[in-house]
Amino acid sequence: MTVAVFFGCTFVAFGPAFALFVFTIAKDPLRVIVLIAGKANEGLAALSEDGKSPLSVQQMAYVAGLGFGIMSGAFSVVNILAGSVGPGTVGIFNDSQYYFLTSAFMTMAIILLHTFWSVLFFDGCENKRWWAVIAVIATHLLVSGLTFLNPLYEGSLIPAYLIMVLMAAWAYFTSGGSLQNLQNFFLCKSNK
Repeated sequence: MTVAVFFGCTFVAFGPAFALFVFTIAKDPLRVIVLIAGKANEGLAALSEDGKSPLSVQQMAYVAGLGFGIMSGAFSVVNILAGSVGPGTVGIFNDSQYYFLTSAFMTMAIILLHTFWSVLFFDGCENKRWWAVIAVIATHLLVSGLTFLNPLYEGSLIPAYLIMVLMAAWAYFTSGGSLQNLQNFFLCKSNK
């Protein structure tokens, strides 16, 4: 059962990030470089013919944010996942039996939040919207502080996911998304 918990929690924590990587980043080698190397805007601009980066600020923010989120998630959950394969098990001394699963869901939220925060932070810096930068920092501190409520997992996961949904919507509209695009997506219509 411990191996099943390990793989299940790994897929919960990193599944959405892997899907984002496969469908939005893997097909473009420059995005893969930015994902791995971080913000490489100056180097990409030096390699291009016109002296401009081949990636837009929004693309750079998205890719760098996802990369940082994956790294952050890996560092935060690797020891927890290693403990899930044994030899001891959580729950012997009144620990929650949901420890591994909630850690995986919190890691998934943190990975996605880093992606959204990066988009909003880049946009705030680019357009001198300092209130947006402060909002990103404040929500980052808030979500990080929510983990102090564990093992009361409802007190940390529910607010973290509410903040994630709000940040996702804000990042979507900041990146140029619209309600019409969402409606077309859910109704499986193409934009014409």
